[in-house]
Amino acid sequence: MYILFVCSGNVCRSVIAERLTRAYACESGWADLTAESAGTRALVGYPVEPRAAAVIAGLGADASDFRARRVTATMVEGADLVLTMSEEQRDRVAGLTAGAAAKSFTLTEAHRIATVTGAETIARLDACRDPSGAARTPNIPDPIGLSEQAFVETGDLIAAALFPLLDVLAAAAVAAGQRQA
Repeated sequence: MYILFVCSGNVCRSVIAERLTRAYACESGWADLTAESAGTRALVGYPVEPRAAAVIAGLGADASDFRARRVTATMVEGADLVLTMSEEQRDRVAGLTAGAAAKSFTLTEAHRIATVTGAETIARLDACRDPSGAARTPNIPDPIGLSEQAFVETGDLIAAALFPLLDVLAAAAVAAGQRQA
């Protein structure tokens, strides 16, 4: 599974999610899980924001060798799942290419769907989506320009939504692998 994380500048939130996902893949032995990130208004070529890098390290992942990049239709087409930090970013990504809407969610939206409904595949996440928008989930706030504590809180919000979602998706991947064996 290839997950693309998207935020605005691609120097903080999406990088935190990408690097935590990579660490999760290594620790869980999910060899087929890959993650990258991009931004809708990326600071192309910039490294991880230093306070975000500290959050990544504090959560047990590696922030090194990163450069921000702008999200493209090709990236979205290649992704199995696109997770954004806000509804605006989700809607923008969903409009980049045909079929993107069915695999594009905010991180908190995908987390809620997976943990409330038990949806364990991207198709099930999409099928269980609330089309009315009544079950709105909070966006992950952008800590850029804020305190170190704001970065820590953002990292904690990302981890709290991301890890349970990855656990659900991982269990389905293991089950699918066992069925194929």
